[in-house]
Amino acid sequence: MNIQDFEQAARRLSSVIHNLPVSGSRTFSEMSGAELYLKCENQQKTGSFKVRGAYNKIAALIERGEKPEAVVSASAGNHAQGVAYGASSSGIKATIVMPRSTPIAKISATEGYGANVVLYGDCYDDAYNKALEIQSESGAVFIHPYDDPDIIAGQGTIALEILRDVPLVDTIIIPAGGGGLLAGMACCVKLINPRVQVIGVQAEGADAIARSFEAGELVCTEEIHTIADGIAVKNPGVLTVEMINQYVDQMVTVSDNEIASTILLLLERSKQVVEPAGAVSLAAATSGKIDLAGKRAACVLSGGNIDVGFIHRIVEKGLVERGRQIVIRTVMLDKPGSLENFSRIVAGVGANIIRVQYDRLSPSLKLDEAILHTTCEVSGEAHGRELLQKLEQGGYYSDIE
Repeated sequence: MNIQDFEQAARRLSSVIHNLPVSGSRTFSEMSGAELYLKCENQQKTGSFKVRGAYNKIAALIERGEKPEAVVSASAGNHAQGVAYGASSSGIKATIVMPRSTPIAKISATEGYGANVVLYGDCYDDAYNKALEIQSESGAVFIHPYDDPDIIAGQGTIALEILRDVPLVDTIIIPAGGGGLLAGMACCVKLINPRVQVIGVQAEGADAIARSFEAGELVCTEEIHTIADGIAVKNPGVLTVEMINQYVDQMVTVSDNEIASTILLLLERSKQVVEPAGAVSLAAATSGKIDLAGKRAACVLSGGNIDVGFIHRIVEKGLVERGRQIVIRTVMLDKPGSLENFSRIVAGVGANIIRVQYDRLSPSLKLDEAILHTTCEVSGEAHGRELLQKLEQGGYYSDIE
């Protein structure tokens, strides 16, 4: 690919996508040790960067005189919306196969853009194979989510915008699932300014590209397990892995707890709603996975299509990860007044009990004992340690579960 591919894609997208200038963040700069900037594609049309590649692919087909009557694709959600939007804008029918586990919000949004949604399988790869069956039977044009030069070029236009807004950027940190975004941006960056370091980030439970980068060749995984459904891919692209291995400087992974904590931070500090896949770049930057000291760095927040019903689970996981919520296991005498005294100690240090479970049946207990499992809200790790200390001084043996 050459720089003209990305420039042509930018031209096709110029009247379609939202112009989202890179924004600075003092909070995240302090946490990462860098002069940190955010590229908020969670605010992009259709809620993610995916509209760039999908629309560019369809527009390129039309420019080449290959306008299809119908298209078919597979997606965990964001590519689906991009294809649906691009197809409906051009008067083309679209069928999207999505995993049964896809958040309802992404399914509804895809249907809202005019596509026919077929739910199949437990992950993206199952949906992908079903989409190929439909394509073979119907003769529709298949729009690949990532392993296609036009898709890659569309996603890579984000790099043009970051380099325009922060011309002296040192490092760009990018999420990776199938690899289209990372491959496109890395290629575009290196063609323009090879000095800029490009770092890809995956979830620990879906790390096929990280493994491929380490091995120097395509590696697929047998199973995936992560809250980041948007990058939960077993089989990354042949073309994308080749480009990533050529242009990317480093690959890192982050845990689901780190992702959840970052989503909570974005909600609290930046008032940004970001889906798990979209938060991995910032999670890597703020969790010490990357050495950014003294550098100018940009994180791509790739999407914001998170199911509202899932947010409370993410927030709770993030609160636990940051020490704002702790679960305490306390062995106490099973007699009147024990629970009241326990509650008085918790209230005395300014903590708040939000959940209680009382266990009298554990085999390890004496006849006059019970185990109290208590979830408490605290202000942070130091506050949690203070609570445990006060409980011990009050005669309660407690530890964190």
